[in-house]
Amino acid sequence: MISAGDFRNGVTFELDGQVMQVVEFQHVKPGKGAAFVRTKMKNVITGAVTETSFNPTAKFENAYVEKKDMEYSYNDGDLYYFMDQETYDMIPIAKELLGDNFRFVKENMLCKVNSYKGKVFAVEPPTFVELEVTETDPGFKGDTATNVTKPATVETGAEIKVPLFINTGDKVKIDTRTGEYLERAKG
Repeated sequence: MISAGDFRNGVTFELDGQVMQVVEFQHVKPGKGAAFVRTKMKNVITGAVTETSFNPTAKFENAYVEKKDMEYSYNDGDLYYFMDQETYDMIPIAKELLGDNFRFVKENMLCKVNSYKGKVFAVEPPTFVELEVTETDPGFKGDTATNVTKPATVETGAEIKVPLFINTGDKVKIDTRTGEYLERAKG
């Protein structure tokens, strides 16, 4: 059990059957009346953010969100299979639980699989990935000062914007949170 007076950023707790994570908190002691804790919290499963005030003595059940590194193996229709690194068990995860940024994940990449009470609710791909460009228009010399980009398809099938000097076959580093090209990969 955790009381509202013990809230800190990042603490997860159960509220009305939902898993909430404290984003911001503020202990308020007004001149008149009782103290309270103003809390901005995020529903871990849906991503909805709400603000609520609690009595500092209010008690909540601790919620332990398990984040486990698992290797993406393959997909079969709408099921994507991940291998547990310790037990080598294959765990199927439905396509709707994978975020939009999963389009940058290729086979054998490690992802963080988030679960609560054994139920998977999200998959976090690596923050940065290096992928090969499989299709883009030929590169051009010059025109480097104006930050011009062109569309390119990477080996996972995702389309991104890259600078004009990137060619088919080049490896590029991508930020999976934004889907943006960062740099040409070394090697």
